[in-house]
Amino acid sequence: MPRDLKAIEDRHHPDVLLKSNPCLISREKLVVIGSSTGGPIALEEILVALPACNLPPIVIVQHIPEYFSQTLAKRLDGKSKLSVFEVNQKFILKNDCVYLAKGGTQIMLGYENGKYFAYPVLDAPRISRHRPSADVLFRSANNTAGRNALAIILTGMGDDGCIGIKEMHDNGAKTIAQNEQTCVVFGMPKRAIEVGAIDEILPLNKIAEKIVQFSQADINKKETKKEQ
Repeated sequence: MPRDLKAIEDRHHPDVLLKSNPCLISREKLVVIGSSTGGPIALEEILVALPACNLPPIVIVQHIPEYFSQTLAKRLDGKSKLSVFEVNQKFILKNDCVYLAKGGTQIMLGYENGKYFAYPVLDAPRISRHRPSADVLFRSANNTAGRNALAIILTGMGDDGCIGIKEMHDNGAKTIAQNEQTCVVFGMPKRAIEVGAIDEILPLNKIAEKIVQFSQADINKKETKKEQ
């Protein structure tokens, strides 16, 4: 394929794969994370710091080739107190578990019988130049969990994730970006901040604490900090 046509293919908008249909009802909590360059080390630091204390399910997109996601999942599983799985089939999402998108696929979320589930979409197009794409994960989370979710965007090159995390933010979800000082590449977080999608900008070593706080918080209770 000529280079210019390949570039067009790789710039597909999330609409090509998944239409926006924001969830507007109360459901269980969910955490979603997008990362790219420097992500494996950042994810390891976060997951190692998390206690197994009935945390909501955590679903991750890391830009990674097809045959490396299983190795990464196994490595994170060995270092974390949480159970880590590569999403190579349909999984019912459980608390204190982490679900990593399989390289070379797009990950989708759904909800049935009071439980979230995740599954891979094979032979899907690249969205925002990536497969898996953080934009697909974030939009799917917004469609499925809406304001019941926490979305985190970590170190990475480019702008993948800014569309989906902005939709989550605008729908009432809590959103966090890793700060520039602790990023290997401040591309994805920077772009999400620029489009007005982020509630908090935090150093990497503070993110695990925020996940625990989110798990314990009443998400239906409005924040009053800005009014004081």
